Amino acid sequence: MLTLLGVAAIVALLGLILFRIASVVVALTLVPVVAGVAGGFGTQIGAFAMDGIRGVAPTAALLAFAVVYFGVMNDAGLFEPFIRKVMRLVGEDPLKVVVGTAAIAAIAHLDGAGASTFMVTVPAMMPIYMRLRMDPVVLTCTTALAAGTMNILPWGGPTSRAAAALQVSVSDLFTPLIVPTIVGMAGVFGAAWFIGRAERRRVAQQPYEPASGAVIAGHADDDATPPGPVRARWLLIFNAILTLVTLVLLVMETLPLAVIFLIACAVALVVNFPDAHEQRDRLTAHGSSAMVMVTTVLAAGVFTGIMTKSGMLTAMARSMVTLLPPSALEHMPTILAVTSMPLSLAFDPDSFYFGVLPVLARAAEGAGGAAIEVGRAALLGQMTTGFPVSPLTPATFLLVGLANVDLADHQRRTIPYAFAITIVMTIAALAIGALHW
Repeated sequence: MLTLLGVAAIVALLGLILFRIASVVVALTLVPVVAGVAGGFGTQIGAFAMDGIRGVAPTAALLAFAVVYFGVMNDAGLFEPFIRKVMRLVGEDPLKVVVGTAAIAAIAHLDGAGASTFMVTVPAMMPIYMRLRMDPVVLTCTTALAAGTMNILPWGGPTSRAAAALQVSVSDLFTPLIVPTIVGMAGVFGAAWFIGRAERRRVAQQPYEPASGAVIAGHADDDATPPGPVRARWLLIFNAILTLVTLVLLVMETLPLAVIFLIACAVALVVNFPDAHEQRDRLTAHGSSAMVMVTTVLAAGVFTGIMTKSGMLTAMARSMVTLLPPSALEHMPTILAVTSMPLSLAFDPDSFYFGVLPVLARAAEGAGGAAIEVGRAALLGQMTTGFPVSPLTPATFLLVGLANVDLADHQRRTIPYAFAITIVMTIAALAIGALHW
């Protein structure tokens, strides 16, 4: 019963979002509530939902203050010198811009944190995309592919979770995947080249028609136009130092991430817009974009909380194992590698790596396989290439929120490429013996 409800909820959620039958907030809220009531958890839904909301509240706060902060920095002209330098390097060639986006996202994700990667890449590149009349969905897609593939790094969340769940060392788990990861990154740049070439043709042949909602965060209307004259050079230097210090503190996690951005946002407003009326205008201009994403993240918390606490995700995992024939268990690493990326749409990282993975690993061992290979297979897609498209990952909403792109547009563009990169890495892993057929 719980398994069927869980599967129905996942299918319904994806259908409602991808086919635009309902908004993301509506789908993330009503689908789990209906599933919970149908499963007999009516009196507990409130507690389940609040557990989920508490889990994503820090991300929601981070997103709110991050969108406002980068909006203020954009108003202050912080990104203009960077844009001019990048434009000199790439000219007005969308192909070079897309490949450069992949490179920036890959380098930014060396810290293994999706939130900081998106906050470094998207605000810096978004003005360039708008200036060249490029589709912001291309920005979110390329950033997601690079960050997702780099998320396999040993200090990333999925690898550390897999090592803990299987009680193996991170090096034993990751070292055989170094070559497949390199191959995957080559695939990312190949995809960026392909996407960039198509975007170059589109920009040259037709007027720009952005995907729904594809505007610079906080610049959806004239109210967002920054007031006042061009800022002094010392102010640009101050804003650059403030942003650099903010990002360093984010990586070091000296304070909660939302608190860091709240303080940075307050300092930025005081220095750049000393008048209280100007400060309110900036908050009003950028706050609407932030609130859309905050409500979406909180709704995602409701979905995850109800699906997890009700036991639907656990029931789905157990049923997955019992339904698999012995022959499939023998080839579990390969099967899991191929399905790992789509599974990111059904399981959040904790539920999968601490709930599903140990069950699959034990089942594979019983059929004569190696548990560690099951862990490696999972890392080729589950919350790696799949994390920036999953509605169960708050970072996904941060990515589309910073670019103000519709989630359905982002998923439709990114999922095929992410799945293809997972397949490429799977083939490489089989070829070098990291996985055995």
